[in-house]
Amino acid sequence: MSDLFHEEIPESYIRQVFEIIKNAPQHTLQILTKRVEKMEQFFKSYEAPKISWLGVSVENKKHGGPGINNLRRVKATIRFLSIEPLLEDLGNLDLTNIHWIIVGGESGPKARPMKSAWVERIKQQCEDQNISFFFKQWGGWGADGIKRSKKANGRLLLGLTWDSMPDLLRPSYVTC
Repeated sequence: MSDLFHEEIPESYIRQVFEIIKNAPQHTLQILTKRVEKMEQFFKSYEAPKISWLGVSVENKKHGGPGINNLRRVKATIRFLSIEPLLEDLGNLDLTNIHWIIVGGESGPKARPMKSAWVERIKQQCEDQNISFFFKQWGGWGADGIKRSKKANGRLLLGLTWDSMPDLLRPSYVTC
């Protein structure tokens, strides 16, 4: 588990990884990066295998919009956002050509709280824009604002679990 698009990983190695992915059609692989600019540049000259879902980490407004814009320009079967840890209200998001959103809180001893209103706002935008929504966990702070283990805080949002996954049969899944 590392960032395949880290600045110290050469393009030749990334190509090798994707060649192996192409030869494993029985799998679906999620490739998540914080370095979406390098991902976008790589896929200008390389076709992403259909079994690879490409995503970018978003945790706040500063790293959200630009990364989402880069990702939406990458031709991929599934483009997703991993919004974890969610550290602030992200406001209105343009989710055009994004297929899946994963949201979660921060865990660990220095975890910062996530507010339910922030998560609910993202969930509503997913519903409004027909995007699959997956709520992973509250993290170290519960919806009630009490700090405890992430297991104890669970993953219920509005009393339900949200495990939506992209519908691979939708024809719009390779548009850019």
